[in-house]
Amino acid sequence: MSAVIVRYRVKPGRSEENAELVRAVYAELAQTGAPGFRYATFLLEDGVTFVHVAFMDDGVEPPLPGLASFQRFTGDLPARCDDPPQVSRSLERIGSFGF
Repeated sequence: MSAVIVRYRVKPGRSEENAELVRAVYAELAQTGAPGFRYATFLLEDGVTFVHVAFMDDGVEPPLPGLASFQRFTGDLPARCDDPPQVSRSLERIGSFGF
């Protein structure tokens, strides 16, 4: 299993816009399906920091780049951000429950 965590902070007043774009990604994932792929997005208590967490089974490629909704989401992400996305891919799993 591999994992990716992405964290970024949007500009004040852009959280709901960002959240709507993210919800569209989930709607498209629900329609297309993505076996072996698990994905969650969180908005932190500061109201502007988003954290995306994706898990892929071995041999599974993330479906996000092929989704039109994800392309819309990422298209103007730099303009929405105060802090650009920080991506972590080299994660060492210490333990897990339910994964």
